[in-house]
Amino acid sequence: MKIVAIHQMAVPLEANIDNAMVNFSKHNVSLVAVVSDVRRNGKNLIGYGFNSIGRFAQSGILQQRIIPRLLDAKPDSLLTNRADRFCVESVYRIAMKDEKPGGHGDRAGAVAAIELAFWDLNAKIADEPAWNLIAGFADLPKDITNVSTYAAGGYYYKEGSLKGLRDELRGYIDHGFNQFKIKIGGASLDEDLKRIDVAVTESRDANNVAVDANGCFDKKEANTYLKELAARNIRWYEEPVDPLDFESLKALASNEELPIATGENLFSGQDVQNLLRYGGMKPKRDVFQMDAGLGYGLSEYLRIISMIERYGHDRSQCFPHGGHLINLHIAAGLGLGGCEAYPGVFKPFGGFGSSCRVEDGLVKPSDAPGFGLEQNEELSPYLKNISEIT
Repeated sequence: MKIVAIHQMAVPLEANIDNAMVNFSKHNVSLVAVVSDVRRNGKNLIGYGFNSIGRFAQSGILQQRIIPRLLDAKPDSLLTNRADRFCVESVYRIAMKDEKPGGHGDRAGAVAAIELAFWDLNAKIADEPAWNLIAGFADLPKDITNVSTYAAGGYYYKEGSLKGLRDELRGYIDHGFNQFKIKIGGASLDEDLKRIDVAVTESRDANNVAVDANGCFDKKEANTYLKELAARNIRWYEEPVDPLDFESLKALASNEELPIATGENLFSGQDVQNLLRYGGMKPKRDVFQMDAGLGYGLSEYLRIISMIERYGHDRSQCFPHGGHLINLHIAAGLGLGGCEAYPGVFKPFGGFGSSCRVEDGLVKPSDAPGFGLEQNEELSPYLKNISEIT
């Protein structure tokens, strides 16, 4: 068993929307196809992965560094001892050959895209869904239950802001969601509070509404918002300050009323360890949002989960960022608190596709082999295109 080719392409996001810091209209994502010599139904089995959503494609790093290392490796070095599947830890180690420690940013996403493709491939070789493979790998029960999910949206609209927000949230309700996350920090405090009140009215419970500042505030601004948000008893306050400003985060997390959420922009175990040491995150309350697709893949994410638990936290506090099928399988397989969803935005990667129906805020991944990315109707044409590269 061996790899015969690895392809990558940069796929543009369909997302002309804004948060407090970023317009996503020029964002793209690295899609990777790992082609094996294992044949099924007359075709080579292919594993697909991508570097989540919210950063940019890493074509240069993949093409010049990561892919050549894996293709140059001895075929047996990529296999488990039983040679019945590919060893994801070996994939990670070879991908990182000659890389210095630190600098966890674009490289972390490039490695993740390939590492996740190998998880998809392994699940297809075993003819099982990725959530089942992940649960078995982590020695966890395979009796999957529904996963709690929330619609991450609430973006800013250039005209008719409150009406646009209300219509957006009602659309989520029509698709089975009962919990939302909306953006703050891109308007005045008064305007943001009006937006929050709209979301609370539509959800019928303030605890069904989280807010996300995308790290736009300084400590003083973040604290001003915190007082207003705590009075409204919302679900959580996400990335109030820069994700690496642990001192300010600790001060904000010291409040007694409002859960703090962060982690999507921490790309390694070392970064998360610093958060745990210095960020003041409270067990059984605060929320961790690390994203395997942005942080070296699932192998590193498993190490992060173990680290979080060693520091006295619970995996039920983990809600991966990303809003796509890969993180749904990860949340299901590892028994996490839930995951976010991007219904109708960040196409072709966002959302779960028609095979995963959301009902009363709960969703279950399908039993299709691998991550089931082929069942995402928006993404499947790109999978076909990349698989036909010669």
